[in-house]
Amino acid sequence: MLNELTHSDLVLDFSDMDFKDIAPGKGIIGQDRALKALRLGFEMKRPGYNIFISGDEGTARRTAAIEEIKRIEGNISILRDVAYAVNMNRRSSPLCLIFAPGEASEFQKDLDALAGGTLRRSEMKSRWKDEKIARFIESLPEDPSSFPEAFRINIVLDRKNSKRRPLVIESHPSHDSLFGFIKKDMEPHLAIELGSYQNASGGFLMLSAEELLHETGLWTTLKRYIDMTDGAISSTAVAGELIGEVRPSPIPLPVKVILIGNDETYDNLAEKDEEFLKLFKIAPEFDYRMDRNKENSEGTIAYIKSISDNLLPMEDTAYMELLRYSSWFAENRNMLSTQLSLVGDLAEEADIVATEEGKTSIGGEDVREAIRKRNYLASLTEERINRDIKDGELLITLEGRRVGMVNGLAVMDRGLSSFGTPTVISATAAPGNEGIVNIEHEAGLSGGIHDKGLLILEGYLRHKYAKTFPLSLYAGICFEQSYAEVDGDSASSAELYALLSAIGDIPLRQDIAITGSVNQMGELQPVGGINEKIEGFYNACRTVGLTGRQGVIIPIQNISSLILPYEVEDAVKAGNFHIYSIEDIEDGFEILTDLEAGDRNAKGAFPSGSFNRIVEDALKRLCQNSQRN
Repeated sequence: MLNELTHSDLVLDFSDMDFKDIAPGKGIIGQDRALKALRLGFEMKRPGYNIFISGDEGTARRTAAIEEIKRIEGNISILRDVAYAVNMNRRSSPLCLIFAPGEASEFQKDLDALAGGTLRRSEMKSRWKDEKIARFIESLPEDPSSFPEAFRINIVLDRKNSKRRPLVIESHPSHDSLFGFIKKDMEPHLAIELGSYQNASGGFLMLSAEELLHETGLWTTLKRYIDMTDGAISSTAVAGELIGEVRPSPIPLPVKVILIGNDETYDNLAEKDEEFLKLFKIAPEFDYRMDRNKENSEGTIAYIKSISDNLLPMEDTAYMELLRYSSWFAENRNMLSTQLSLVGDLAEEADIVATEEGKTSIGGEDVREAIRKRNYLASLTEERINRDIKDGELLITLEGRRVGMVNGLAVMDRGLSSFGTPTVISATAAPGNEGIVNIEHEAGLSGGIHDKGLLILEGYLRHKYAKTFPLSLYAGICFEQSYAEVDGDSASSAELYALLSAIGDIPLRQDIAITGSVNQMGELQPVGGINEKIEGFYNACRTVGLTGRQGVIIPIQNISSLILPYEVEDAVKAGNFHIYSIEDIEDGFEILTDLEAGDRNAKGAFPSGSFNRIVEDALKRLCQNSQRN
């Protein structure tokens, strides 16, 4: 048949790899662009070069940042001791004093000596020549007994024994944990308790963007602290943040803030917060997949070996299956997943399978069995749907032909698992000028992208057929027995086939399911979840009985995404299931109707009896009937 894929088109083979010489390792692989952005962010000293790391969980975002910090954290020349002292002019605004590492405690000893009369004020000023410290010494009362707290400083940062720049990871940010608080019933300068932001002075603060934004007001306060810190570095006149009734001077030491979040959070902040891009000028993007080349394949295996100390030895076939799974998760035959921990999870599950069967090593069949067990444990909803199809409770036909009806393919998500299932798409057509009515939209169950897909169908009808007459029809398109919101445009090709069938009164095969989006020119475009969709339709057909004629139509661009279960591959090899790839909507006409599409001749007419001729003639009749009415 037209554009039918063979078994050899589906096979994904890793047998050319040599796994024995790959040493265990946990390096960051496949993220070169993100690592370069990270390094630039850490090397830049100018204000505003804070870092927002985006990407999916498991793509080594946090690990990469920590590794880069370790590379530069030995440069401790920036570290300082910090102490708060009384401000005799305004006690509610304590002074921030900066010392070389280890000197803050020495300064307190001198204050004790000054208060005890064993050190003269002039001698102390000669020891501490910093202008701000000297002014503080000068401001102290002549009689220490009149205000003894003035002779005590609050050493909030003691870097005496620090061998590296601080990295503070704030897992559950709140206002107090992030920015500190004031203890009750104490002199203001002695009551200051630092938060994570100040404790990271001279180093790095890492926190989750989503956690930060979840707490009301934290994002706004963080921006103020960044501005205050940058201002305090260049000027001593910057006012601090008011905490209760106390306003401490900000610590004039740099803090490199590292936010870790998803792409949506980054895009929202960049679009809606005009200050965001000024403060976070570095935005490394961690991709969820990487090229399937020798380096990345070996890096994946090195990671698996590094976590396999407590597992049974792995055979080469097991490594091959784990790489195959990695490509499946990346949804591309030429890619691998960067979420290595997910591949590691499967390796441990395969170890359980092999151990339960009394094996001394993990083979490829054990990995495949672990995947089958996963699918079984998550397949209750899918089995119910297929049982309802078999019992007739879901009105889905998987054989014969029907007018205005076609089987589309949908993906349903439940937690961490997802599966494909057929869904009936129906269309009706009559004279009128209302155009195409999206029944899902009228019922409030259609998302914006799906609405756009329906509008594109009208564009296709005008482009293909209504060149010499107005497009006049009243059509309705519906997802039958669907009561959840429908979004996305992956069903637009199936909707178009159903619509054309209804217009031309042309029966369509029901044993062929369709997925793919379509543009106004009729060109097919790739869709996501292709493997789940094909497997889901195969499972439905197997449940009611394979006939040898069932199959799916997919966009040709999705061939690179095909990594199907071995059972489906075997069914294709045996001729019991078929996969057709097409570039244009017309490529599917012959498969679904046994009619040729037909091209316009020199006079602009389609051949008699062709699919296009039947549809165009029907549209002309609808136009004539609409004008009569």
